[in-house]
Amino acid sequence: METDRHGHAMSGIGDEAARHYERALDALLFFRGEVADEAQAMAAAAPRSAMAQVFGAYLGLLGTEEREAAAARRTFSAFLGAVDLAELSPRERMHAAAADAWLDGDMFGAGEILGELSREHPRDALALAVGHQIDFFSGDAQRLRDRIGGALTSWDSDDPYFGPLLGMYAFGLEESGHYGHAEETGLRAVERHPRDVWGIHAVVHTYEMRGRFADGIHYMDARTADWTDGNFLSVHNSWHYALYALESGSIERVLAVYDNTLHNETSEGIAMELLDASALLWRLLLVGADVGPRWAKLAEAWAGREDGAYYAFNDVHAVMAYAGAGRIADAERLVKDRELWLARSEPAASPAVSNHAMTREIGLPVCQALIAHRREQYTRVVELLAPIRNRLNFFGGSHAQRDAIQRTLVEAAVRSGRHDDLARTLLSERISLRPICPYNWQARARLADRLGDPDQAVAARTRAEQQAAAGAAVLG
Repeated sequence: METDRHGHAMSGIGDEAARHYERALDALLFFRGEVADEAQAMAAAAPRSAMAQVFGAYLGLLGTEEREAAAARRTFSAFLGAVDLAELSPRERMHAAAADAWLDGDMFGAGEILGELSREHPRDALALAVGHQIDFFSGDAQRLRDRIGGALTSWDSDDPYFGPLLGMYAFGLEESGHYGHAEETGLRAVERHPRDVWGIHAVVHTYEMRGRFADGIHYMDARTADWTDGNFLSVHNSWHYALYALESGSIERVLAVYDNTLHNETSEGIAMELLDASALLWRLLLVGADVGPRWAKLAEAWAGREDGAYYAFNDVHAVMAYAGAGRIADAERLVKDRELWLARSEPAASPAVSNHAMTREIGLPVCQALIAHRREQYTRVVELLAPIRNRLNFFGGSHAQRDAIQRTLVEAAVRSGRHDDLARTLLSERISLRPICPYNWQARARLADRLGDPDQAVAARTRAEQQAAAGAAVLG
């Protein structure tokens, strides 16, 4: 029986397939495009290999694409029907159980199985990498941190995969609020592998969360060649760059990033890229920026996907696009479809399908709030979002991604005229946590204007302009 580079047994696999496995795993850890080709080559060389089939199943799930997951479900079910699980190693059986659970919709259960696997086999890089992404998709910051942290000391620091593990750990640290430690850890990861785009991504997040957008611009500019091409994360990291530009007040630069990278005629229409495009345009909508025909084109791209109820986080960003484009009927149709899906499926399928709870508790109220905001029904937005504002993580994403929803609540509270205490509280929370954020001060100035406090409005607006100028100076 062959083993991987860390001594884990792999049944039904020969030398050729084992080489493809290592190449596929390396590409997965560094988000390189050849991961799919290597995984397919591994399966072709060893079609009865459990790890080849598991790897293919994970790839069908990691993109949060309903059709890819369905295709992976068919392939993996055929494999399970033809294999004797008793012939597999305990580790392979756990991987198979995790893939099977996630393919059936139980993402939370898959994460639990992979967590147990990592405790027994802390040097299983595949289990750690896939579990890490599940923690991200489910918005579980503590597990995002501790899944990797719990295995890290079992690794030799000179192992080639120790670097990408540091990058994963840095992201978990950042999402848990350990910004200084996260930055230091992410920089160590990138020092080991300059093209570790997940490590770069983690460092970028630490600057975003502390309002260090000038440092973020400088950091990304200095490493442009390392993150802008040849990987699956280039669009998302470009989105982060656009957030820095937005804080700097450069709408022109934001739109240039959008047009060049986030969404244009060459975009493939995959969910993870479309949601970045939606999230950026929605931020621009909240500050009143004119984006021309971009909303209409983006909404058409979402409509062309014809997505079913699969992942609530994607649904929210589709509704953003529909609402932004004025296609309110399409937004309402999506909401109605998800309501009917829940009514048909529950209680029998819940909680086995993780997206049930994610949709019911977070996805639907957020979608409804976005529609209400576009209709300028600001009190309704507050009614929908205020009760869940501290639980938004439950439907996935990062703090930076979910901030579009938090800003929607802030705007509704400021504009409603009926929630002044909430508006003051929200802005105090934001400014106390991140005092360097022009948006926070701009919103405070607008609230002061409405409340008839010109001195506070001038002071807040001046603060915002001074902070934005720091980023604009770096942008040039």
